[in-house]
Order: sequence, then C-alpha cells, then structure tokens
Amino acid sequence: MSNALNQPKGHELRLPIRPGEAIAAMRRLTRDKEDTAQVFRIVKALSGNSYYRNFRRFAASSAGKRILLERADLLGTLCDRDRLKRCEPGTLGRAYLDFVYGEGLTAEGLVDASEAGGITDFNDPEVARYRKRLRDSHDLFHVVTGYGRDALDELCVLSFCNAQFFNHGIAFIVAIGIPKMLAECARLPVSRAAFEAWRRGRNAADLTTFYWEAHIDTPLEEVRWRLNLKPPVCYLGVQDLSRSFERDFQASRRSKLHA
Repeated sequence: MSNALNQPKGHELRLPIRPGEAIAAMRRLTRDKEDTAQVFRIVKALSGNSYYRNFRRFAASSAGKRILLERADLLGTLCDRDRLKRCEPGTLGRAYLDFVYGEGLTAEGLVDASEAGGITDFNDPEVARYRKRLRDSHDLFHVVTGYGRDALDELCVLSFCNAQFFNHGIAFIVAIGIPKMLAECARLPVSRAAFEAWRRGRNAADLTTFYWEAHIDTPLEEVRWRLNLKPPVCYLGVQDLSRSFERDFQASRRSKLHA
C-alpha cells in the first residue's frame, strides 16, 4: 500500500511554514492593499497545519458531511447572476449581488486572485471542495457580518474569520494591519473594532458549515439571526469616518498611479 493511501484525509493541508515568503508578500500588500493575491500568498506561506485542523473539524460535522456528500457548488451559485437577480430585495442572494457587483467585483475574482497567489487544487476532492468553499464564501462573510470593503472592514472580516477558523497567515495579516492602520488614521479605533469582530466570530454559529446555497432566498436578517450575528456596535459608530479615510486613500492611490 502506498504512503499516500496511509495518510489521514486532509494531509495535503499540512503545509510547510515559509516566513520569508510571507514577509515579502506582506511588503507588497502594504504597498497596495488591493493586491489580493498577496493575501493568498501570506496565508499559504504561514498556514502550516491550520487548514488541516479546520478541515478535520468541518468534515466531522453533520453540516460539513452534508456539504461534501452533496458536492455543493457554492461558486456556481454565486456566479449565476441571473438567479441572484431573481432574489427578492432584502434576501441573502440580492444582498450578495448588490455588494459584489456594486463594488465592481465578481465571484470569479477571488478564484483569479487565489491562483495568482499560488493556491492550487489538492488531489483529495473533499479537501479541494473545502478549501474552495472557504475562498468563495469570503464575500458572503462580508455581507452577513455587515462589513464593507474599506480597509477597516477587511481587517474586521479577517479578524472575524480568525475567530471562526484560526489560521496563522490570517493572524499575521491582522497583527500587521492594526498598527499600520493606526499609524495612517489614529482617529479610527482599529484595535477595538478588530477585537469586536473577533468576539462576534467566537459568538456566532460556524459560518464555514452554513449551507449558503439553500438560503439565497432567505431574508438577510433571518440569516443573521440563524448565525447569531449581532450588530457590530463599535464599527458602526465609526463607519462614516472609515469610509472617509478610504476615499482619501483611494484618491491618493489614483494620484500616484497617474503621476
């Protein structure tokens, strides 16, 4: 019997730690936070056994088993723009459509960024399905948690995710991102907002095992209730300031690009 057959399911997710690669990617990301591929490079470089442990937990849960057994296709659902348009206003599907396409994004964009970041398919189809599902659900996390696309929002989503499925790479990004953002905009309560996001992640139901495809016609507020997601009080109090900071950042970025 081959060594591969003797390996426990998900062993492919046991990745070597490459700190040098992570630091190089972080430097590129701090120069351009829109370079999403660097996020995937950092996560891949520092994940170690993080994904392995999270996959094993996912695959052992009743909801995870159902998702794997039914071969749920989240990307296909999120790419079906015509189907999402048929969702009623106020539903999860319509909120996702408005968020992603309203921001000039696409579900395929995360696929392209992950491939550019060196994330490749795994041999085990269940492992591959789990990893892709985490990738494809990122913008759904934005929608249900109420965090937008500003720098603080992204930091909060990552902090929330780290409470749900700890990953050394994500923790590294958050740890670097908090002081960097504080240096750029001291008026934003970055640490408090990020910690609030982490607590929300700890208190919420497991979003990684949520059957998103079955709930695109469910009212968004009902989905939030099912997931035990309460409003982010600290973040909402500084949302306007965060958006103002983001507008200034994007204006400066455009100016540098056209200089």
